[in-house]
Amino acid sequence: MTRRALLGTAAAGLAVSGCSFRTGQGSGKTGAHKPPDPQTVLLISLIAAKEQMIALYQRAALSDAKRAGTLEQFRQRHVAHLAALRKLLPRDAAPTPSPSPSPSEASGSPSQASGSPSQASGSAVSAGRLRDAERRAAAGRPAQTAGVSPALAQLLAGIGACEAVHVIALGRLRD
Repeated sequence: MTRRALLGTAAAGLAVSGCSFRTGQGSGKTGAHKPPDPQTVLLISLIAAKEQMIALYQRAALSDAKRAGTLEQFRQRHVAHLAALRKLLPRDAAPTPSPSPSPSEASGSPSQASGSPSQASGSAVSAGRLRDAERRAAAGRPAQTAGVSPALAQLLAGIGACEAVHVIALGRLRD
């Protein structure tokens, strides 16, 4: 083998290995930076959206004392959904989600993940606004079940059904 052939083979080997020699990652490790699991990314988004929906209900209850008891029932269902979603989140995924915000911290509104625009934190929350947020959230659930585990798909279907019932029940409340 000639010196030129030997150098060509070595250069080809470095090129195939992704020039790991130059980057200092020549340990043979591949896939050190795996992309995040799509289901985990979805779960994190769903958890954030549920936390914001809970905060929206808390703000609604604070702005309408007459309906606070009724709205608390809806909020508690969302708290249960949140707990179920958190159970499916892998322990090593992202920072631990924060607990449900207290009424004094409840200044958010459902995020774009559930399809509703955010609004000023100090504004009163009407039954119509809650109904719209629930409608958008429920409408997005079927698409979210694509490609997820059967357990998450079943949970999302149940959450979507509950949100759809909330739309009907909130329609009976007068603003």
